[in-house]
Amino acid sequence: MNKLIIDVTGEKIFIMVITSNDIYNITKDNTKINYERLTLIINDFLKSHRIKLKDINKIYLNRGPGSFAGIRNSISIVKAFNLTHKIDYYCYSIHDFKGENDIKYENIPDLCDKFKIKKNLINPIYLS
Repeated sequence: MNKLIIDVTGEKIFIMVITSNDIYNITKDNTKINYERLTLIINDFLKSHRIKLKDINKIYLNRGPGSFAGIRNSISIVKAFNLTHKIDYYCYSIHDFKGENDIKYENIPDLCDKFKIKKNLINPIYLS
């Protein structure tokens, strides 16, 4: 099972793919231009590791708190992936994982299961 993690809430855009054998990640500057190029960034990243979007089974998206533009754009992209490729997504916030210390991206799928994050449900948290 291949899992894609997307986080645009911080100073960098962070993308990770977890396969049954490996974990790959990339960071990019968190800029308006990269928000608009996010789909291309994701596709190029997957392609560089010989993974196709159709091979992704689940997407995990950080819903905030963070930048309005980045979160809205990433939500739109993930919804489009869901519509075109039927990929389920989980929108989490670090605040959802109360009591957990030292949260690492590779643990996000297990934490979403543990804390019963619902699939295909989005409730963004924007910074004021």
